[in-house]
Amino acid sequence: MTNRPAAPPPHVPPPDPAPDPVPAPGPAPGQPGAHGRRRFTAPVDVHLVLRRPGAGGDEVLLSRRAGPVYASGLLHLPSGHLDGPHEDVIDAVIREGLEETGVHIERADVRAAVTVHHRAPGGDTRVGFFLEAVRWRGTPAIREPHLCGGMDWFPLAALPDDMVAYCRAGLDAYRRGAPMAVHFQHPGDPVAHGPGADRLHIVPSGPGGAPRGRRDAAGEVS
Repeated sequence: MTNRPAAPPPHVPPPDPAPDPVPAPGPAPGQPGAHGRRRFTAPVDVHLVLRRPGAGGDEVLLSRRAGPVYASGLLHLPSGHLDGPHEDVIDAVIREGLEETGVHIERADVRAAVTVHHRAPGGDTRVGFFLEAVRWRGTPAIREPHLCGGMDWFPLAALPDDMVAYCRAGLDAYRRGAPMAVHFQHPGDPVAHGPGADRLHIVPSGPGGAPRGRRDAAGEVS
């Protein structure tokens, strides 16, 4: 009987290399980080600047806040918060403009006006994006009467004092052509604008540190 050589073992391919480990996600906003400290977060809100030529110069639309809201009774730009992470600031200001004034704005007609880092007298902070619509469809009117006690056009060069200080600071920075401003109020400061408690700090822009030119009625910088 002839001994046959044993058959070679079947070829077994080497195992696939182990995949690279997936890095663990970072902490969610407001959750403890690597060192146990909570990551600071601040609300983001948007402010709509609607501007038109007037008999005495350019005018801006302001509404009077009403009801159980912050700064009730004071004038403010049409404004609001982002609805969530799905919404960018342009979509948010378009939505707020429609909800509060009834006007229709296209994304292509939105311009950056000024960004303001604000701290209220109570210590809460937020970042506000002031955005100008250079064109819109419709006539502004009160659409939320439970939150708005009036709406009118006011001279941009002579804004009223009975405004929310935060909003007034943003418009003052915008009039000066600044791209960014800080408005950190102190404990005890009034919510309303007051010349004796003006906390506006203009953040210079450009190599020379000078604010940009003032915008004309069409929204172009001069």
